[in-house]
Amino acid sequence: MAAANGKNNRTISRRKLRRAHFQAPSHVRRIIMSSRLSRELRAKHAVRSMPVRKDDEVKILRGKFKGTEGKVIQCYRLKWCIHIDKATRENAKQQTVNCAIHPSNVEITNLKLTGLRQNILKRKSRAGNGSSEIKKADQKMQLVD
Repeated sequence: MAAANGKNNRTISRRKLRRAHFQAPSHVRRIIMSSRLSRELRAKHAVRSMPVRKDDEVKILRGKFKGTEGKVIQCYRLKWCIHIDKATRENAKQQTVNCAIHPSNVEITNLKLTGLRQNILKRKSRAGNGSSEIKKADQKMQLVD
């Protein structure tokens, strides 16, 4: 089968893409386990999504714990999930255990900003600015008539 986009090292095979996804190494899983930012953070940083990390504050948007806000206490990359301090249940032994939440079902409301993370935000916002300038130019061209 031909490679996608004319590149020799890419595949469009569903089987191979699923295999690559589920066998991804930890540094790739970090990027895949990203969540969208809240509207306030999006406006402030000009970035739509970021990889979730420990100590980020998130709001759960889907599932049993919908509407719950809490702090991320663990990012479990091997199981593709995060654990949030207020999303817990009791198991059969009456112990409190954390429920696994997929990062696509949460929204980051407060970022834990470190030096490296600030650099990532700057880089991502610069990359997005070019497309917004193109959109503004298109809007101006639509007004010309």
